[in-house]
Amino acid sequence: MRPSTSEPRPAGLRTTAVVEAIRQRLATRALAPGQRLPSIRAFAALMGVAPATVVEAYDRLAAEGIIRARRGSGFYVADMAPEPLALAGSEPRRPRAVDPFWVSRQSLDADATTLMPGCGWLPADWMPQEALRRAVRALARNDGPVLTHYGAARGSASLRRVLQSRLAGLGIEATSEQLVLTSSGTQAIDLICRMLLRPGDTVLVDDPWYFNFLALLRAHRARIVSVPMTPSGPDIAQFETVLAAERPRLYITNSGLHNPTGATLSAQTAHRLLNAAAAHDTIIIEDDIYGDFAPEPSPRLAALDGLARVILVGSFSKTLSAALRCGFIAARADWIEPLIDLQIATGFGGPGQFAAETLTQILTGGSYRKHVDELRARLARARPRVAARLQRLSIVPWLMPRGGFHLWCRLPDGCLAIDVAQAALTNDVVLAPGDVFSAAQSAAAMMRFNVAHCEDARVMAVLERAIAQVAHGNAARVSRGAEA
Repeated sequence: MRPSTSEPRPAGLRTTAVVEAIRQRLATRALAPGQRLPSIRAFAALMGVAPATVVEAYDRLAAEGIIRARRGSGFYVADMAPEPLALAGSEPRRPRAVDPFWVSRQSLDADATTLMPGCGWLPADWMPQEALRRAVRALARNDGPVLTHYGAARGSASLRRVLQSRLAGLGIEATSEQLVLTSSGTQAIDLICRMLLRPGDTVLVDDPWYFNFLALLRAHRARIVSVPMTPSGPDIAQFETVLAAERPRLYITNSGLHNPTGATLSAQTAHRLLNAAAAHDTIIIEDDIYGDFAPEPSPRLAALDGLARVILVGSFSKTLSAALRCGFIAARADWIEPLIDLQIATGFGGPGQFAAETLTQILTGGSYRKHVDELRARLARARPRVAARLQRLSIVPWLMPRGGFHLWCRLPDGCLAIDVAQAALTNDVVLAPGDVFSAAQSAAAMMRFNVAHCEDARVMAVLERAIAQVAHGNAARVSRGAEA
């Protein structure tokens, strides 16, 4: 029976319907490997669509390797067509060590049914999707090079002007010669490490600290030392001791809101930190990616230092979209030129014009401030709710952050976070065990929770079962040890 055409559908939906009709025929074996597909005109008539729609659908399937075009003969099912059921599936999880890549790999490869209280980003429905659509539609109508060309070596001039204004609001005076756009916040730190580090150089980090940057430093063959984090910043007495003893080339930190603890740098700690770094010739990388989540401004090392030995990096992947890969570096002008050369050498430039101009439109369109205010308010409501639910499971927050979406928590006595995370993963819940954040491996009983992903009741149910399972396993081991 020909599908009804009484309700016209958008062209994209009509093409999708044709694609799915072919997939269904493959799944039911109505079309077998090597068999010729209906002609374009015949299938268009059957589906009640234009021939061009069938052409586009066949092209999509050919690009996936499901069908093959034979010149002058038509389209045929590929001899080794992928299993239809596998097309919509995800790669199976493979056992691996619980290391700094563990949470990232599990979160990035998760399907739509997986719950991710351990991930480092907000749910899709918390993001400004309509503002993103408006910006993309506006750029799609652009006849200039924004859809086709590489970005400039320094990155979009319009976005850099926006960043200059935003930084000035934080007390950071950066000229256009002191800014460069990068493909992401992570790439910003990678470029700085390429410029300043040699294998074996010492780098100081907070403990705990963002696990992917630990992995990045190991890739650069840096020697990593750490200093314990306190609610007001790094333990400053130990910080001064470590700088005197180790003389690290770099110190990498957050100051707006710390990941994973949610701590905020105090003014007193900031001043002592800068004085110690100057005394021991240590350069500071200040990652400000979570700064917009803070309800009121906090000290920025880059503002206090005037970008003399502090390099500020950031991006908008946490507040706007991780799909728009774009970061930035603000630093001394004489450091920017070598960073630009390194970015060209390793990636032939930074973010594409499309990503940069999309961000510019949103940041200047008037909706960003309102969106961030709404995020702060929503997170301010979620944090105490999630903290209360965790405490009912004897999971205790290290502190109650003044902003952001992380809670750094201690698990019940006797529970190792790695064991709990592995148990939860069998029920499709991805958690973030503490030792992946700790260079000193001092956080075995700690875990980071993303409050925006914790309000689903299934998270707490799985977490409760995982803790019970680990506790039962511990009791069984103790019993066997006593018998022995």
